[in-house]
Amino acid sequence: MSLKGIGIIVLVVLVALAYASAYIVDETEQVVITQFGKIVGEPKTDPGLKFKIPVIQKANFFAKNLLDWDGDPGQIPTLDKTFIWVDTFARWKIVDPIKFFQTVNNQVAAVGKLNDIIDPAVRNFITSHRLIDAVRKSNRELDTTEIGVDESQAAPRAFYTITIGREKITQGILEQAQPKLAQFGIELVDVKIKRINYVEEVQKSVYNRMIAERKQIAEKFRSEGKGEAQKILGDKNRDLQQITSEAYKTAQEIKGKADAEAIKIYAQAYNVDPEFYSFMQTLEIYEQAFDETNSLVLSTDSEFLKYLKGYSD
Repeated sequence: MSLKGIGIIVLVVLVALAYASAYIVDETEQVVITQFGKIVGEPKTDPGLKFKIPVIQKANFFAKNLLDWDGDPGQIPTLDKTFIWVDTFARWKIVDPIKFFQTVNNQVAAVGKLNDIIDPAVRNFITSHRLIDAVRKSNRELDTTEIGVDESQAAPRAFYTITIGREKITQGILEQAQPKLAQFGIELVDVKIKRINYVEEVQKSVYNRMIAERKQIAEKFRSEGKGEAQKILGDKNRDLQQITSEAYKTAQEIKGKADAEAIKIYAQAYNVDPEFYSFMQTLEIYEQAFDETNSLVLSTDSEFLKYLKGYSD
């Protein structure tokens, strides 16, 4: 083999060794170097190009940024014996990569440890406090008053008064779980309750109670509406009677004035010729007195027939 060929082989080997010995640490990573399975030196946490002994040493990469953990929703009873579904999540990070490598070694195993430690802590704190403490974080006045719900029907104010609150519950979960995770090189940064819901049996009971309450409110509105309708109808009939009475009174006054005026006019007219008035009145009496069904017997000198005596063909 020529010197040129040997040189090329040596160059390729050197390039391969250089490539195998170099590694890059990202800003979100930290590296633990092991040699035959044993940790060598300090962990590499600064980003940049690093070197190790090729083949003999191995670079083990671990995340340096925040990692998420999502717990499985579980059915937990509260202190006031209400069964609820609790869904929690957490943020954690690897603060001691050497201890992490020696204990759990990888993120999958770390998530298993988080499940074993955080879930019991959540259950412990939920079962030790009332539902209202798990839901609310302060005693701020809630604008939950419904129209139609009397104060006497509302739940007592003390029932809605928290003693510890949601934030302190999650803080307690964090403080209880963190010391147990420190031995794995893990720092639990935060724990939060994502969602709380009633179990199905309790949901049905709550919904049925809400339906019953709203039916009661609707019936109250209907009853009040009927009462108001009767009041309006009564006011209408009263006003109608008043209007009719006033109209009748006005009509009678107008009629009385008209009759008086007519009588006055008739009197003035008949006073011009009293004899003619007497004649006309007698004729009207004749018309009313004499018909096919009446019989009238009078003497010949009766004053009633004075206008007939003087009549001749």
